[in-house]
Amino acid sequence: MLEKRSFSLSGHRTSVALEPEFWAVLGEVAARRGMAVSALVTLIDAERGGERPLASALRVFALREANKTG
Repeated sequence: MLEKRSFSLSGHRTSVALEPEFWAVLGEVAARRGMAVSALVTLIDAERGGERPLASALRVFALREANKTG
């Protein structure tokens, strides 16, 4: 089941639907960095450069982070 969350990115509201497991990893990374999940999503959005959809960029980021710690 996908979990949808809404964010404000570059002054626009957007929603992203991800599996809870991906949100969990993103939450853990944000906590380790001392930031909110929304701030982490904003950072990932800025770094993706429009090359891939935001949901895909978030999943790839979460997988890379999970591989670092797993």
